Amino acid sequence: MAKQNDLLDKIVSLSKRKGFVFQSSEIYGGLNGCWDYGPLGVELLKNVKEEWWKFMTYREDVEGLDASILMHPRVWEASGHVENFTDPMIDCKQCKARFRVDLLGDLINEKKKNKAIEEVKKRTAGDAKLTRIYDSILEASASGGEAAVDIAFTAILENPDLSAVLLSEINCPQCGNKGTFTAARQFNLMFKTFIGPVEDSGAAVYLRPETAQGIFVNFLNVQNASRQKLPFGIAQIGKAFRNEINTKNFLFRTREFEQMEMQFFVNPLDDKKWYDYWKEQRIGWYKSLGMTESKLRFHDHPADKLAHYAKEATDIEYQFPFGWGEIEGIHNRTNFDLSRHEEYSGKSMKYFDEESKEKFLPFIIETSSGASRSFMAFLVDAYYEEEVKGETRSVLRFHPKLAPVKAAIFPLVNKDGMPEIARSIESDLRKNFKVFYDDKGAVGRRYRRQDEAGTPFCITIDTQTLEDSTVTVRERDSMEQVRVASTGVKAYLLDKLTI
Repeated sequence: MAKQNDLLDKIVSLSKRKGFVFQSSEIYGGLNGCWDYGPLGVELLKNVKEEWWKFMTYREDVEGLDASILMHPRVWEASGHVENFTDPMIDCKQCKARFRVDLLGDLINEKKKNKAIEEVKKRTAGDAKLTRIYDSILEASASGGEAAVDIAFTAILENPDLSAVLLSEINCPQCGNKGTFTAARQFNLMFKTFIGPVEDSGAAVYLRPETAQGIFVNFLNVQNASRQKLPFGIAQIGKAFRNEINTKNFLFRTREFEQMEMQFFVNPLDDKKWYDYWKEQRIGWYKSLGMTESKLRFHDHPADKLAHYAKEATDIEYQFPFGWGEIEGIHNRTNFDLSRHEEYSGKSMKYFDEESKEKFLPFIIETSSGASRSFMAFLVDAYYEEEVKGETRSVLRFHPKLAPVKAAIFPLVNKDGMPEIARSIESDLRKNFKVFYDDKGAVGRRYRRQDEAGTPFCITIDTQTLEDSTVTVRERDSMEQVRVASTGVKAYLLDKLTI
């Protein structure tokens, strides 16, 4: 675990040093759970979003949308967010630290969790009802293998009859005091604000906690305008906001983030077919952009853990340094959302099928990916260290389509006409690519700087260039070098970068 944490620390350090990600408002001490994307980060994020957009909308059955961040407050009543978008929260009465109940176990080691579970058993031994609940939880968790303790701990913590007993046996991870936790209470994750000059309940609105509802309320608008027939989808990329109790693990859980969502509307009779189709399409997208296949998996939700709107659900998870974490969710949302908006708005959301001459509410297959989490997964996956001539080489092996800078141009020395040739090549390439010009330091050091930025190709103008008008093109991952005619560099890069 220490080695994995060290890896994440290296990536966070690299991110700041090279300009991928900065702590928001850093000169004021930072703002927890908020991050700024620097010069390289904004390019990588843009490339991730562009590849997603092409994959989703450059087909005849998916349309695009950009809905407003602020929506009528009744939207969030209909969606269930006002009532259900909550997390159980506890506070330490001693140090005032706040924790999500379902994530508390991540902060406590297995030995202490095991001890606390045993104490719960002793303290409930005289109560037949509590003993029965305790035994059923232990029996259910036993099939979890190595994770049995974690499963049992979380289940007891979330059980209303046993939670208080367990909390009284746990030391606060922040201050170390025992028995100082408050009772768990529900905390709504939506940010509330007000429209207009008066802050009263009639002017209250929410910053959207997801982009999906903007798609649902526009379902018929898009369908009528585009003349689409089922099955078809609506895709959107946009900001969402969640007032998370605990943010953690760099970009993995933040309060402001971007979502890349596509809602696919289908005939209810075909829901399973399309759910399976989009599962394979979406995990294939990550693989096609070079993500390590062995670090990707599906995590299917058991029936008793499904969200209130879902008939079936799975997560695409990536193996981060801190463990497996969701980077995308695929859900069969049934007709829950359209039926709720129909009920709350009083307007029909039904689709008219011209072939069957029937009106019905379509089922929705959702693919919901986090742009920020995808950014982090691609960044972590690309990071490699290797020994080269007695030195450690740090390199980001991004897929060429995702690399923030596509090529760097180096004059070997700042004389003999080399800078002029280099600037001419740079000017030509800038019309098509994001490139970087560097004439400072030894070429080897320049290579290393670009390796850390993930730049796939470095172009060096050297002595031989003056003789035969060829340049050295060095490939990032293999470090192999080839000679290419200076007039053919653009064609060479276009061929390599469209793989």
